[in-house]
Amino acid sequence: MRWVKWILTALPIIFVAGMLHYTLPQRDVVRITNTEILRSDLSGWNRIFYARSDGGNAVTDTRDVRLLNAVYPNGKVIVFRNEDTGWFRWPPYFKTNSSDVSAVAENLKSTAAEPQWVWVKHYGWRFSPLSIYPNAISIKPASGPDAGYIPWFNIGFFIVMGLLGLGAFRMVQRFKRRRIDPVLDDIEESWDDAGTSTRGFIGRIRDKISDTTK
Repeated sequence: MRWVKWILTALPIIFVAGMLHYTLPQRDVVRITNTEILRSDLSGWNRIFYARSDGGNAVTDTRDVRLLNAVYPNGKVIVFRNEDTGWFRWPPYFKTNSSDVSAVAENLKSTAAEPQWVWVKHYGWRFSPLSIYPNAISIKPASGPDAGYIPWFNIGFFIVMGLLGLGAFRMVQRFKRRRIDPVLDDIEESWDDAGTSTRGFIGRIRDKISDTTK
């Protein structure tokens, strides 16, 4: 049954890690090759991976989705969607300028002969079987295909989460020492007293039985 324990322990960790990987911002250096609008019918399988239509428009199962086609420096292609996240959607990027992002992408399109490398800040995954695309949050010119960056937001996020987790752990430990440990000590003392009384009672019965058999 040890493998069951490992599975039950690993599943929450995998779920939290996957949620953070999907939600936290990432930046890729790419070359934008084209932009397009795709008429999409969102189903129950992939709907949760889409944000929402443009602010002010009705939310429907069939709608236009802006796409950004791009290429990595190694030649691998990637497709981003470009959707508003609004103010009351998860993750809370508060994006309401998808039209502006499309205009920036159109202006920064380039060819392999004369590449213009850009940073695309995004969240989410690309999963072809379910037609899932990462959502582009912003686009900025990059110094080149090897441009690097330090993910300060993600670093700060994990530092804050670590501090909060440490604080919560200490609060639980203090609560345990103040509230739970004294109760457990009282129960243990009561159990020991009950055991002592039981042993004394059994001893007296044995003595009476011995006296009657003499």
